[in-house]
Amino acid sequence: MAFLQAIRASRATGTGLGVLGMFWGGFAALMPDWQARSGVSDGTLGLLLLLSAVGGMGAMGIGPRLQGYLGHRSIPVFAVQLGLVGLVGWTIGSPLVLGLVLLWCGWSLASLDIAVNVEISHREAATGLSLMNWNHALFSFGLAAAAALAGLARHSGASPGEIMAATGIVVVCAAWAMREPSSAVVEDLDHETRKATLPWAAVIPAGVILFCSFVAENATESWSALHLQRSFDAPPGSGAAGPMMMGLMMGVGRVFGQILAQRLGEMRLVAISVLIGAGGALLTAFAPVQVLAVAGVAMIGLGAAVIVPSANSLLGARTSSRSRAMALSRAWLIGFTGYFIGPVVMGAIAEGAGLRAAFGAIALILLVILPGLARLARVPQE
Repeated sequence: MAFLQAIRASRATGTGLGVLGMFWGGFAALMPDWQARSGVSDGTLGLLLLLSAVGGMGAMGIGPRLQGYLGHRSIPVFAVQLGLVGLVGWTIGSPLVLGLVLLWCGWSLASLDIAVNVEISHREAATGLSLMNWNHALFSFGLAAAAALAGLARHSGASPGEIMAATGIVVVCAAWAMREPSSAVVEDLDHETRKATLPWAAVIPAGVILFCSFVAENATESWSALHLQRSFDAPPGSGAAGPMMMGLMMGVGRVFGQILAQRLGEMRLVAISVLIGAGGALLTAFAPVQVLAVAGVAMIGLGAAVIVPSANSLLGARTSSRSRAMALSRAWLIGFTGYFIGPVVMGAIAEGAGLRAAFGAIALILLVILPGLARLARVPQE
């Protein structure tokens, strides 16, 4: 019954995260085309991708103010903004244009992401339901489905611009489904947010939890394919099982996490998930055969699945309605840096000690979540 209530309460927010994952899944699947159309090298593409991070960080910095100003209109407005990015995909044809599109893409993705997560947190406080895991499961499934569909469309002869234009139109149309009254606490938050004092005792440990989870998540997505092929002398293409299994198990883990969060509580669920993820990282690192390494990646995905949404819930429960938007935004500013430096750190470790050692490091990084979780548990709920 609680699960069905969570689904009904997540119509707007679930649609928001679903199209967020769909947009990024489609755009990322076409990255080789964007590189070819703009004529940039791998190194230059890496630098241009940092513009997406710059845009995202900027949105996280001022997002709460914009959300306070827009009130219940913020989620559909940010969704329309994201859809418009897809409609300009056909213009990519030079490094400058690619960089500008990535900057706008990062800004738009983060704006919608923060607005939806803040709204979910408010609704959890208002209803007593656990909603984060179900909503984030829709993101994972949307990403996986869009990436697969974009690949099929490209194989059938559709151009990258046509695919992204179609994606953008879907996102803009979906914004209509996000139009509904927001929780009352979201209205007029701009004035209240300016007056609120941030609860740093909760923000910092939550940021640490997010940071470690994002490092493990993106590093595994970026390097598991290489590990599965290089470490086991496997044929080309077989490494795709790594990121595929990671995404699939994260989606499945979040669906079951939605149910388990009601029964176990968010704290206990995160602690168990950390141990599962760390065990998976160790299995991936020391697996003697490829099939066990794939199983280890699946365990990392299963373990990491609930950490970010549950950390959002735990932080939201420890902040007032006035400070919740800013607290979540600042925790994400701390945590999301891990999403960008994770693959870089993995590369440095792999360069010096090999990919097995790099996955061993992921286990240690995940275990750092436990003291952060213990510190967050000592902060009283609002």
